[in-house]
Amino acid sequence: MANRVSLSRLKLGNFRNYESLALDLDARHVVLTGDNGSGKTNLMEAVSFLSPGRGLRRAAYGDVSRVGGDGGFTVFAELEGMEGNVEIGTGTDAGEDSQSRRLRLNGTQARTVEELLDHCRVLWLTPAMDGLFTGTSSDRRRFLDRLVLSLDAEHGRRVADFERAMRSRNRLLSEPGADPVWLTGLEKQMAELGVAMAVARREMLGLLAALIERRPQETPFPTASLTLSGFMDAHAGPAFELEDAYLEALRSGRYRDAAAGRTLEGPHRSDLVVRHREKSMEAERCSTGEQKALLVGLILAHAQLVADMTGFAPLLLLDEIAAHLDEGRRAALFDLIDAIGGQAFMTGTDSAMFAALGDRARFLAVANGTVSG
Repeated sequence: MANRVSLSRLKLGNFRNYESLALDLDARHVVLTGDNGSGKTNLMEAVSFLSPGRGLRRAAYGDVSRVGGDGGFTVFAELEGMEGNVEIGTGTDAGEDSQSRRLRLNGTQARTVEELLDHCRVLWLTPAMDGLFTGTSSDRRRFLDRLVLSLDAEHGRRVADFERAMRSRNRLLSEPGADPVWLTGLEKQMAELGVAMAVARREMLGLLAALIERRPQETPFPTASLTLSGFMDAHAGPAFELEDAYLEALRSGRYRDAAAGRTLEGPHRSDLVVRHREKSMEAERCSTGEQKALLVGLILAHAQLVADMTGFAPLLLLDEIAAHLDEGRRAALFDLIDAIGGQAFMTGTDSAMFAALGDRARFLAVANGTVSG
């Protein structure tokens, strides 16, 4: 079993509906129950800020700060992490800096929020993700890139740098008499970064597919088959050949892209294609219940992959996870979560839905920005 990563203390300041909160925890799972709107998901969102990015809601930082507060928010955690005990402090300042997140590790200012990946990996599943398979390709790419980031800490930087270079190229193409030397430099950067992104995505899906193949045949959740489409589909070979092919596609597509006002070929056009293996059916054509079950199975498989590859189980944030499962499938789900070896935070309106966890979990009641139990 992978090493356990767990929170022992969580403190919030001016975070959503929490003016202030201090929770002492142990290594057990955490079950948060209460009425809708009481602040359960807000608390899990705070934990999601222990990873790079804008959290499980992808909210602007200014929107995270409590209404009526000073404009900034704080999240502080004591964590038994991948490099031992660590104190993590993150948040925003009031005023002009409220859209810039700061990070301190053991009291020292961190250079980038990507340093969080040295201490823990955080995965989540929320009701807002239920439409992943029928939603836009950009939603699936974002989901895929978070899966990759949990294994490859450099992936987020590659994606950001590629998008920055692409925006610069698009602006240059919109100007009369664009400098071809400058264009070529941007396109070389895009080719290198774009192919690296595509390779990282394919490698992660290959690892995930291999893990899924090794799992026992009898599982409470359907099996997902995963492929990528939309970029370099017909190309195979070493990375330098793929870079040359993409670079040529960018050069030959300048007039077309200038007319369109955007870059029409690249990893930003890829899509994650998911199929229900047992039914041999695209996920988007499955029932709502089947899609939910596919997504749960996919998140659990990825959590196991992270545990296998890093030696440390990720923190799991599972919002309303038990809402649409029968008693038997809920019990099987909790056993699977427990077997992965990490700490999970789960929410629901009724604590009875989590009875099968027994003393494996700490049960907390949430009401109007307060937590008890």
